[in-house]
Amino acid sequence: MSGHKCPIPVLRLRRALEKLKVCDRVELKATDPMTLVDIPNFCREAGHVINNVTETEDYILYLITKC
Repeated sequence: MSGHKCPIPVLRLRRALEKLKVCDRVELKATDPMTLVDIPNFCREAGHVINNVTETEDYILYLITKC
């Protein structure tokens, strides 16, 4: 998802989660700072859990569990 502006990271995350089983985890690496708003909103609305968010100078790394 690096290099893409929202809503592309959210749409690709949703597509990736659809392919997973409940309790599976996915990592999302994003460069758009708006994902700090959009990804948590999506996960809250869809019922998924964000286990960890790591912010670096170049990207934001999310660890998300499908629920």
